[in-house]
Amino acid sequence: MRLKKIIPILIIASLLISCKEEKAVIAKAVTAPDYKIDFGKVSPKSVFRNDTLSIWGGSLVKGEDGLYHMFYSRWPKKLGWEWVNYSVISHAVSESPFGPFQPKDDALPDRGDEYWDGSTTHNPTVHKFNGKYYLYYMGNTGDKKVVSVPGKPKINWVHRNNQRIGVAVADSPNGPWKRFDKPVLDISPNEDAYDALMTSNPSVCQMPDGKILMVYKAVGKKDPLPGGGPVVHMVAIADSPTGPFEKYPEPVFTFEGERFPAEDPYIWYQDGKFRAIVKRIKHEGNIREFSLVHYDSEDGIHWNKAKNFEISKRFVEWENGRKQQFVHLERPQVFIENGEPIALLCAADTLDANGARDSFNLQIPLKITKYN
Repeated sequence: MRLKKIIPILIIASLLISCKEEKAVIAKAVTAPDYKIDFGKVSPKSVFRNDTLSIWGGSLVKGEDGLYHMFYSRWPKKLGWEWVNYSVISHAVSESPFGPFQPKDDALPDRGDEYWDGSTTHNPTVHKFNGKYYLYYMGNTGDKKVVSVPGKPKINWVHRNNQRIGVAVADSPNGPWKRFDKPVLDISPNEDAYDALMTSNPSVCQMPDGKILMVYKAVGKKDPLPGGGPVVHMVAIADSPTGPFEKYPEPVFTFEGERFPAEDPYIWYQDGKFRAIVKRIKHEGNIREFSLVHYDSEDGIHWNKAKNFEISKRFVEWENGRKQQFVHLERPQVFIENGEPIALLCAADTLDANGARDSFNLQIPLKITKYN
């Protein structure tokens, strides 16, 4: 008799649990909208350039002083495209996230080839976590040998293959920045690892549980050296902004049959999903086509093409209505203010008559439409 009474109670409890779980799934779906990412018109004051310096990338954080602090890579134009062995991460400030920015100082200068990052610092991404500022970057060391001239880029493979990921810490974006004697994310020791040769181009964000998610560029040794390859992106997670990071085994942003399909992701968490803007590298024979595309993820580990995948094929529209397609429009860095992405900082360049690059940073207004 008691069993007959218990069974209906169990059935009702099971239905209630199932209904609760279903409501949770529905609630999650409602709070995790799809994004459509578009560009607004760009002001002439939103171009940060220098006549004698190549400027690449740019990442933005707002300080307690109310100013907007940009960290960017720079090196002498007269050397050519020598970013891998002569880049220094420098610091500029503005009263607006859209500029104009004024150069201030070098945040991470050369500090001697005896250090793992002593010769080069490059591709910064800056964040404020729990009251402190964290500047993630690529660093390397090497012989500083110049191998190219303006208009004829080559690469110093010693410096390229010594690339590792570092982080510097400060109480203020004005510094001083504390650097470490070891990378925050080094190569893996096993020869068959995706990142057995080098690690570079970190992108990080804080997860809802407070952990730090990193997506990074990795190069292995499967393909012939010195270039190695394939070139992929991997995921790592840490309890602290300074690591240690646990690496996950499978690459992300992949395309079947392509050994270098993507580069320069920027990741962030908003509205119940991880989001990413990524440079897509599409290969058509010997031609490479660059664009900016959009991924999202439920957990930060497994990434899918977003519903609105394509963002821009390197086009921007200026305030006067003129449209321009750049040779490169990459290193996307989202700036979020009051919980909403308002600006996308990108590295851009044009070529002169001799094929030499004039590179600079653009601050592009973002227009994000949300669809439930």
